[in-house]
Amino acid sequence: MATNLAIDPELLDHAFRVGGERTKKDTVTRALEEFIARREQAKIVDLFGSLDPDETFDYKAQRSRG
Repeated sequence: MATNLAIDPELLDHAFRVGGERTKKDTVTRALEEFIARREQAKIVDLFGSLDPDETFDYKAQRSRG
């Protein structure tokens, strides 16, 4: 899908240099992938402390080989 975007040229050039991608298109694609990954990780972090632990779970039994 062809899309025209008005991206700050200095910002794009900086991302291009820092990211080491071969093209500006690859730079934008990588930036979007990383943006999405960080947002999804933040949602997971928000879950910490919000779930009740299972007091009957024996983590040591899960480690045993026998």
